[in-house]
Amino acid sequence: MKHYFIKTPNLIKLLLRNWIWSFSSKEKNLYLTFDDGPTPDITYWILNQLSQYNAKATFFCVGENLTKYPAVSQKILELNHSIGNHTHNHLNGFNTSTLNYVENIELFEKKTNLNLKLFRPPYGKLTFSQSKKIRKKGYKIIMWDVLSADFDATVSNEQCLRNVIANTKNGSIVVLHDNYKSLEKLQFTLPKILEYYTAKGYTFKAIN
Repeated sequence: MKHYFIKTPNLIKLLLRNWIWSFSSKEKNLYLTFDDGPTPDITYWILNQLSQYNAKATFFCVGENLTKYPAVSQKILELNHSIGNHTHNHLNGFNTSTLNYVENIELFEKKTNLNLKLFRPPYGKLTFSQSKKIRKKGYKIIMWDVLSADFDATVSNEQCLRNVIANTKNGSIVVLHDNYKSLEKLQFTLPKILEYYTAKGYTFKAIN
């Protein structure tokens, strides 16, 4: 049984309205996001796919990965994509004290020399106390409207694509992953998403 929503219910968005779940539905803009990288060979592949459609995206990176591969983060920024803080060590907020969680976000900043104001909690797990502290530091907490479920081994390539196509609309924030666990589904799904929505007149934008 799945313990997550593919499409975030409106009630959750309403209850957690201090977090950003989607953007204006008035224009045909979509916001692709990639969590957990950078993973050099995968990230460069993603960047190449995006470039073919002049698409921009947002990469929620793990700090310890950025410190290993600084050239990758530089390339992301050179191509006018955005980078967000995904904690330094991919922490689960439900299993971490508020003090340690905020310190880990600050460690990301210290180790990467990137003072970013976009934040996404790993696993989407964040307490109200952590949220309050993070927002007080000036961060925008970026969640999502649609999960592709590319991380789920029980989900097929085709279902992963259907998850996106069936639920994405104007202003949607879509989650994909920049890691080896999701690679097969990512390679199947991303080119098709880009082709499908470009043909429908959508623009892919980075979150700022």
